[in-house]
Amino acid sequence: MKRLLVVLLFVAAGWVPAVAQSQAPTLTFNHAAICVRDLKASTDFYKLVLALPEIPNPFNDGRHTWLSIGPQLQMHIIQGTCTLTPEKNVHLCFSTASVPEFAKRLDTQKVAYSNLLGQRSQVTLRADGVRQLYLQDPDGYWIEINDAK
Repeated sequence: MKRLLVVLLFVAAGWVPAVAQSQAPTLTFNHAAICVRDLKASTDFYKLVLALPEIPNPFNDGRHTWLSIGPQLQMHIIQGTCTLTPEKNVHLCFSTASVPEFAKRLDTQKVAYSNLLGQRSQVTLRADGVRQLYLQDPDGYWIEINDAK
């Protein structure tokens, strides 16, 4: 009881032991990496279909492509032996100003897409008003495109 009273007095006085004051370091997202079977096919898909710009990578080994996915954000495509079981709940997501315009782009390029339920060439309208569609890259990774702000 006496110890609890001492702790309460310290807290009331605004003094908290250094251990309690220490905070976890602040983390920021840096990059995502995906394993692909065919580096060229996947690089072409992300550059041509999603229009992601390629950025320099330090490896220059023919097994990596680095792409910009936003300010100070990167995606690393790495060729390797991949084991992937595609599932929509595990996906990359990119936002765009207009999902219908993006869908037109996919239609022009003859890239298949669907809504959340799997209905081809359809867009989902979420309860919060966000439109979304899903497509798969050459390795089967699911990609969501939405218009969330």
